[in-house]
Amino acid sequence: MKAYRRRARWLVTLLWLGGGGAFAQTPPPPADLVGTSWQLVKFQGSDDKTLLPDIKAKYTIEFAADGLLTARIDCNRGHGTWTSPGQSRLQLGPLAITRALCAEGSLHDQIVRDLPFVRSYVIKNGHLILSMSDGGTYEFEPMGGSTSKSQRSPRARAFRSRVWEVGA
Repeated sequence: MKAYRRRARWLVTLLWLGGGGAFAQTPPPPADLVGTSWQLVKFQGSDDKTLLPDIKAKYTIEFAADGLLTARIDCNRGHGTWTSPGQSRLQLGPLAITRALCAEGSLHDQIVRDLPFVRSYVIKNGHLILSMSDGGTYEFEPMGGSTSKSQRSPRARAFRSRVWEVGA
């Protein structure tokens, strides 16, 4: 019994010192993304293929301080998570998204397929550039023409402030 307690204390000490498990601290999200909303300007593929949205406001992304991500991808809406494990690094969690069938020519399918491969970001000349592991990039501009944190979309603010009840 003493050997078991000694091993347990040793394991707890290792986890504590190593910062592993439940004791690990998550770095704070980068201030330049928190509370910002963006709309898609273009996609630039690693093969130099460029795709432009028909209407920029149909493709939006919002980064909340609590690590939640809200997106509009053409005719669908989505919610997921985001983290930044290091400087300019970006990881997007799985996206819970509606599954409406968007019109022909939509960028929906490509964006949904690409989002898990976003690895980093940079804000250049006021635009957010998301870089993927294959070298492709998505360029976004601020919603409302400003990078101000107060530029959250009205729809996202309304969604967050509602109390939702599900009845049987």
